[in-house]
Amino acid sequence: MSVSNQFDTAASPESSRRSRAVFATATLIGLEATALVVVVGTLVVDLFTVRPDRYDSAIALTVLAAVAAIWLIAIVLAFWRGRQWSRAAALTWQVLQIAVAIGAFQGIFAQPTIGWALLLPAIAVIILLMTRSVIEHSRAPRRIGEQ
Repeated sequence: MSVSNQFDTAASPESSRRSRAVFATATLIGLEATALVVVVGTLVVDLFTVRPDRYDSAIALTVLAAVAAIWLIAIVLAFWRGRQWSRAAALTWQVLQIAVAIGAFQGIFAQPTIGWALLLPAIAVIILLMTRSVIEHSRAPRRIGEQ
């Protein structure tokens, strides 16, 4: 097989088709990103409408949430494009989300509903990230010059 044929097959219509697992994974991560954008919006509104105990902490939390939202959107886009690094980034995000979910189940201010809302999609995404079609999607060959 010549070099040009090898790259032509990478751009074939069949290689652009995505499996249900890939679609489900991208959808779940996209929903997580959307939820985080809503949280950032709520935090921004709260900065102007609710008087926090400490403004510096409130601003820092809002900025961190915004950075996380931007990063999660980047993960979704990269995963949809089949970038190799996106699976590891998505897995890392899910582990962090599980840690927050566990915290939501505990303590004086426990919120089990929030805990389940964080835990269940994180587990589903981790399972989907380990499926064959998702792994193959993120290992798709790239053409020369493609980023």
